[in-house]
Amino acid sequence: MPALSDRTLLTRLMWMSIAAALATITLKTLAWQMTGSVGLLSDAIESLVNLMAATLALVMVRWATLPPDEEHMFGHEKAEYFAAGAEGVFILVAAVSIGWIAAGRLLHPQALESVGPGLAVSVAASLINLGVATALIRSGRRLRSITVEADGRHLMTDVVTSAGVVAGVIAVAVSGWHLLDPIVALAVALNIVVTGVRLIRRSGGGLMDHALPLEEQAAIETVLAPFRGEGVGFKTLRTRNSGRRSFVSVDVQVPGRWTVERGHGLLERIERDIQTALPHASVTTHLEPLLAEVPAKRKRGR
Repeated sequence: MPALSDRTLLTRLMWMSIAAALATITLKTLAWQMTGSVGLLSDAIESLVNLMAATLALVMVRWATLPPDEEHMFGHEKAEYFAAGAEGVFILVAAVSIGWIAAGRLLHPQALESVGPGLAVSVAASLINLGVATALIRSGRRLRSITVEADGRHLMTDVVTSAGVVAGVIAVAVSGWHLLDPIVALAVALNIVVTGVRLIRRSGGGLMDHALPLEEQAAIETVLAPFRGEGVGFKTLRTRNSGRRSFVSVDVQVPGRWTVERGHGLLERIERDIQTALPHASVTTHLEPLLAEVPAKRKRGR
């Protein structure tokens, strides 16, 4: 069986996320209706955000994996940052909605009902999210897709908050302190605000051509070190991320007595070695003479 293309695999992952969101919305809404817990309602609202984010991510992933064309010669990978940023905004909107509902319940506490069956349904929804989130995070890292990884991290956050909600509902049922239910919902809202802000910041960094992570910059320096030992110089090393791709450019300085053929061969070696260290990178090099060998201009006499 032939291997799936990255485009096909990413698309299938996002469809899986959409299916998980639909299933968890159904289950969590049922759990809320069974118990009347505003904490479980907040959990259901977050799953609704998951559905909106996954649907947008599906569109953006398919767009981002299109090949370069005449109008987008460097590809379409940056589309993924829009999806990640939009997901962060969706999360913040959900947090405001949850906070509003929780504030109303603080003013008007309400007893919970059918806690046991309701929690069982909620736990089943969380297990679905856990499995899908793990798959998305792993695949997103491997395929260098910020959209898929962000969606997986959002689902994982949902799993953590769901665990807190379940613990809160159990505490309400045991203690009879009904105010604890909206307090848990407010904690959920605060937790997802942190996730939303992180996604927005990461998206902004990508759109602003953020440099490669320090470990990848170190890998580039490791590649260049042996060439320095051969008397080759480097300057103006620039790196940037663009979705699933990275770009590296560097000026290479060689002795002026070198032939064009020798210099060209050196550039090919450097580009090949950097791409071996960073398979996702597009490398651009520029050849110039060592500054120490460039004759200084004579001052004109008066």
